[in-house]
Amino acid sequence: MKKFDLNIEKVLEHWTIPHALREIIANALDESNLTNTKEPLIFKDEDNKWHIKDFGRGLKYEHLTQNENMEKTKDPDKVIGKFGVGLKDAMATFDRRNVGILIQSKYSDITIKKLSKGDFDDVVTLHAIVNDPTNPNMLGTDFMFTGLKDDDIEKAKDFFLLYSGENAIEKTKYGELIENKKKRSRIYVNGICVAEEDNLLFSYNITSTTKKLRQSLNRERTNVGRSAYTDRVKSILLECNSPKFAEKLVDDLQKIQTGNYHDELQWIDVQLHACKILSSQEKVMFLTAYDLMGGGKYLSYAKEEEMRIITVPDSLANKLEISKDLNGNNFRNLETYALEWNEQFEFDIVNVNQLTVKEREIFNYKDTIVSWFPKKSNLVKDIVISDTMRPDNYTGSDALGLWEPSTKRIIIKRSQLKNIQSFAGTLVHELVHAYTNTDDNTVEFEGELTEMLGKLSTLILESSNPVKPKSMLKRLFNK
Repeated sequence: MKKFDLNIEKVLEHWTIPHALREIIANALDESNLTNTKEPLIFKDEDNKWHIKDFGRGLKYEHLTQNENMEKTKDPDKVIGKFGVGLKDAMATFDRRNVGILIQSKYSDITIKKLSKGDFDDVVTLHAIVNDPTNPNMLGTDFMFTGLKDDDIEKAKDFFLLYSGENAIEKTKYGELIENKKKRSRIYVNGICVAEEDNLLFSYNITSTTKKLRQSLNRERTNVGRSAYTDRVKSILLECNSPKFAEKLVDDLQKIQTGNYHDELQWIDVQLHACKILSSQEKVMFLTAYDLMGGGKYLSYAKEEEMRIITVPDSLANKLEISKDLNGNNFRNLETYALEWNEQFEFDIVNVNQLTVKEREIFNYKDTIVSWFPKKSNLVKDIVISDTMRPDNYTGSDALGLWEPSTKRIIIKRSQLKNIQSFAGTLVHELVHAYTNTDDNTVEFEGELTEMLGKLSTLILESSNPVKPKSMLKRLFNK
């Protein structure tokens, strides 16, 4: 028998048994990764003793020295542990909590006991008692415990992603995006939980650490501050592109208006990334709250097409206008959808012979109304009636009339033939567009329309004047 002084008095007194077991499991998982051997076993034997057994190289008493493990620091992202203090802290906790421990490997059998420190009887420290191995041919290391409760093991396993029952949604070069199934958000580093968050949409397993994060991984590996891992969480999000990821993030994005959203949505580049994925995978239109209120018929058309409508904040809408999705296409908003819809729209032109007698009577006034305007060669080539009309660009409702400069025709909605007033008012409106080349809702158009109303009023008021009305109006236009 040999006595190995662990140089431990009382440290980490707040540690529970699951904290200590966590260190043993972490070391076993590290050994499995470093030696490429099978996953450690955690089991209870027929004597109700719990075991944590790996299949690596086997523990030596030299491993109980408090020393930085060069093998682990050489590749910090391959393992969980780094310093040789975790095992010693665990052993001290087991002693303090009255848990018996026997460590067996092909090199030795090790237990722990409080003994005087060398020649100083008044100083008592924890010692490892090293005996010859019970099984010199044993593969790996077996930690056997007495006095453990089943709940202690379950709580210890819960520190690890491997045993948590949580699944990865997507893996990236920076780490894994984990689905929250237990209504909690966790930050794992190489599979071990280092922090819990109250308001994250996902959990994260960081497998490529930054210097700042490595420096923040304290001896206890708990309660690591958010600033240490924020960069990596963001990097993982921006690398993900699965539909499931985008769906969850976009669903949460629409809660921004109510303030009931998760913290990932505070980053506008993450919002934008989610929209890029969604736009690349399905037919979707991104609208602001203002667009939803004023979308009119175009919004109705989009819904009829079963297009997905996503509500976004104004700040994101501005970003979408100058960005492209993952396929290199522009994002669809109300304006771009209206252009798409209008390009595909076909008028249902009604033949004059299909009009009712009353409609034909009203339609025949078109030449008289056109004659009120100056003659310009081929300015308006045709005036037609349509059962269907595109929405206008301002109210979203079906336009009553339309001037098409490209075809030089005026299209009037058939419903305007209900009476002379409706037809004449719409036709005059479109003729003003044709003759003045101005657009609706502009100061220029309002001015031209006002002037036209004045001229028509003059025509009516002076209709008794010997001057022929048509000649008088032509004179007014050509003033």
